[in-house]
Amino acid sequence: MTTTAPEVAATREALGPTLIRLRNEGLDIVVVDADLGASTSARRFKSEFPDRWFSFGIAEQNMFSAAGGLATMGYTVFASTFAVFAEHAYDQIRMNIAQPNLNVKIVVSHGGVSVGEDGASAQSIEDFALFASLMNFRCIVPADVVEAAAAEECAARTPGPFFIRTGRARTRTLYTDGPKFRLGVADRMREGTDLTIVACGLMVERALDAATALQNEGISARVLNMATIRPLDEEALVAAARETGAIVVAEEHLSHTGLGGMCAQLLASKQPVPMEFVGVPNRYGESGTWSEVLEIMGLTAQGVADAARRVVARK
Repeated sequence: MTTTAPEVAATREALGPTLIRLRNEGLDIVVVDADLGASTSARRFKSEFPDRWFSFGIAEQNMFSAAGGLATMGYTVFASTFAVFAEHAYDQIRMNIAQPNLNVKIVVSHGGVSVGEDGASAQSIEDFALFASLMNFRCIVPADVVEAAAAEECAARTPGPFFIRTGRARTRTLYTDGPKFRLGVADRMREGTDLTIVACGLMVERALDAATALQNEGISARVLNMATIRPLDEEALVAAARETGAIVVAEEHLSHTGLGGMCAQLLASKQPVPMEFVGVPNRYGESGTWSEVLEIMGLTAQGVADAARRVVARK
């Protein structure tokens, strides 16, 4: 992996180059696609390894079933499409990948409302809930392009099914010194004593910005990048609740079925503390630039900071 990270990049841009590098290193990778390889960046693999690329057109159910079949032949299979279209094939993924525990890595792009102009029909806000509910799946939501590449390599080198959600929007690179990703381990990106902000995906950047603003008010916020939402880093989460006494969870997903719900369930039984949630409210999205849609949904540094003030007041 290159040591020079771009200042801004979309997490979806990591897939193609990572797959090419891993195949060149000898991993027995094949890629299946549902006519969106240019957008997911997976199509770059085709130019290098055309005999290991299989396009199924706009037929996600067929693609995921075939991915399971290829995995039974010993391949490490990467399947890519948009997040919302992977939802179309839930039954096939459940029956043909999750239940037999096959070596298929589902890497979706255009997750969340930051799809922007494509509107509500293309904005997946339920995917964490769906894929985290599948037995045997590991679910990852990287914070930047560097972490995305590391997560994809981890998936390729770890047997069993994975779900990795990437995004369309070009966001700030946070891991400029290289990735710190470890499966199932949260990265403590900022120390703090008054509360902890637990975030994933593009909300990690907003959590860090919120923590900076709060520091100027005398509020000390720890920031955990919970890139792995399954398996959840229970040890880091319980320690954060015990040591800081309050939790804000920030995600580009419906809070009640996403990372927020998972964190709340764990802490209710292990370390109850005041909690606030910054996520997609109980509604579908709308069309606009990705930054406009995030603003409408309250998925901003200001929204995270406001939630932090509320939760600290409840301690």
